[in-house]
Amino acid sequence: MSKHKLLKGFSKLSRDEKINQLLTHLNGSKTLETNLKSYLHVSNQALFDDISENTVSNYYLPFSLAPNFLINNKLHILPMVIEESSVVAAASKAASFWALNGGFKTQVINTFKNGQLFFTWIGDLNKLINQQVELEALLRKSCADITQNMVKRGGGIKSFTLSTVDNMPTTHQLLVTFETADSMGANFINTCLEQMTPVLIDYINSREALTQKGKANSVMAILSNYTPDCLVECSVECPIVALAPYAGVYTPQVFANRFATAVNIAINNTHRAVTHNKGIFNGIDALVLATGNDFRAIEAGAQAYAARDGQYRSLTSISLVNNTFKYTLQVPLALGTVGGLTNSHPLAKAALEILQNPTANELMQIVAAAGMANNFSAVASLVTTGIQKGHMKLHLSNILTSLNASETEKTLAVNHFSDKMVSFSTVQAFVNTLRVV
Repeated sequence: MSKHKLLKGFSKLSRDEKINQLLTHLNGSKTLETNLKSYLHVSNQALFDDISENTVSNYYLPFSLAPNFLINNKLHILPMVIEESSVVAAASKAASFWALNGGFKTQVINTFKNGQLFFTWIGDLNKLINQQVELEALLRKSCADITQNMVKRGGGIKSFTLSTVDNMPTTHQLLVTFETADSMGANFINTCLEQMTPVLIDYINSREALTQKGKANSVMAILSNYTPDCLVECSVECPIVALAPYAGVYTPQVFANRFATAVNIAINNTHRAVTHNKGIFNGIDALVLATGNDFRAIEAGAQAYAARDGQYRSLTSISLVNNTFKYTLQVPLALGTVGGLTNSHPLAKAALEILQNPTANELMQIVAAAGMANNFSAVASLVTTGIQKGHMKLHLSNILTSLNASETEKTLAVNHFSDKMVSFSTVQAFVNTLRVV
């Protein structure tokens, strides 16, 4: 028997009752109550209440804009939802540079997504594979009512693959490949798989030739967030001499060589690759979140893709040939522009409008460019001035806010640190000198 007092019936309470229970449970302060209630939306709170469960407040993040993204000769302003100002600044700087040097060139390699139906069975899988044509027809028919509208939009079920799960000889999967058009497709895929499950199990168990060793049982059916066939490529390319604005104290050629070395380290060293790819997702996540897409699914699938050969590696590659700098990103991005929050959240809809209402394919390419811009800026900083100089200067305002600096103190601090290294301790010490009576 647990000694802890559990909160029961919490989801059925009103918002005020939930907050009161929280304060009682934690012996919480009046400040906590005030903060929770002060961030409720004046007119649209009912909408945000419906998005999640047990909502007691809203957690605000800045909705920022990064201009001057020239993507396939079309100019974009990118909405970014992120707490780190240096990400937006780095994206904007890189976008402006590449807009003058050919822009971002992107292409969608493929847009297929996967779902998995797992089942246990001690029979001979090859016998089932031999009957796959008949089985596929039954499976397609079983969810025809679900797929008909998706088929009209150019999507639907593309293929089926039967296999045995590694190291589990009696556990098998039916891998189903889908095209979901402008939808991310999670609900569509899961509904199809659940509709197929009893049909597959019944097909096996109703045929004597397949059940001589025992009957099949379903385990689970679920989409996979590993989408190596929903792939987009983004590249930037310019003469090496054009890199002078980023080269700092180095010549453009030396800068390019240092940049290439840093990228190759990320390709071959896992510790570096993780942080290198995090720089890519600074841009990707900020835009995915702004458009109401599932950044957690994107992260999980792309990180798995980075380790597809057994070692976690950079998602980018570099080429320095014929005095030309070419930098390329390949990343799986299963995104949607219809359904979910993209239809219901007012700022997600605003983000898509700012992006000129792209299709899912177009959004994949825009998001890849955001990732490329942030990673390029990060690597360029690392091989010249170091990452902290620019990052901490942009972080200065956050430090001053946390120290409750007045407007006068903020102005004096910005002037003081214009040519000095910024850290929390140095800013705190400076502010303290201003407050000495």
